[in-house]
Amino acid sequence: MRHCLDFTLLHLLVPFQCESLSQGILMLTINHKKCFLTGPSGKLQIPNHDEITFKLAMIYEGECTGLGPLAAARKFGYSKPRYFQLRRLLAERGASALQSQTRGPKSNYRRTDEIVRQVIRHRFLDPDASVEVIAQKLEQTRHSISMRSVERVVADYGLQKKTLRAEPQSSIPLDPDPAHPPQTTG
Repeated sequence: MRHCLDFTLLHLLVPFQCESLSQGILMLTINHKKCFLTGPSGKLQIPNHDEITFKLAMIYEGECTGLGPLAAARKFGYSKPRYFQLRRLLAERGASALQSQTRGPKSNYRRTDEIVRQVIRHRFLDPDASVEVIAQKLEQTRHSISMRSVERVVADYGLQKKTLRAEPQSSIPLDPDPAHPPQTTG
C-alpha cells in the first residue's frame, strides 16, 4: 500500500483537456503528511492512504502526458509489469479495481480438516509425542504437512504439553493453620 509518507515531496504535473479551458494542469501534491489534487480553480485534499488516486495518477501520467509507462512506473515506485497490470485492471473494471487485495492463501490448503483431525488423534494417542514426531508420523502416512503447521494446530486447539514446576520443599508450611501452630523443639 502506498502512503504519502513514502514521498517527501511529489508534484505530478498532468496537463488535461477541459471544455471550459483549452489547457489546464492537474497536480497531485504531497507534502507534510497531506495530499492534494490541485487544478486550475482550486485544490482538493485527499486521504493520505488513498492508493487508488496514486495508481490512477501514475496511469494517467504514463498514458496521457507523454512520460511513458516505464518512467511513470519508476516515478511511483512500481515495476513495468505491475504498471501494465494496473492499467488492464483500470480498463476492465474501473478505478475501484486499483485497490490492493489481501495477499496470501485464502484457505487452509495445507491444514485441511483431515490433517487437523489426524494431528489431534496423534496427540491424544501419545500425549508425550513432540510436534516433530507427529509431523513425521503424518509424513509416513503420505500427509504433506510441516512441523510448523503441526505446531499451529496444537496451539489452536490448546494441545500443548503441560509443564509441571517443581516447588521448593520448605520446612515451614506455606499457609499455617492458626489453630495448630508449628511445633518447636527446644
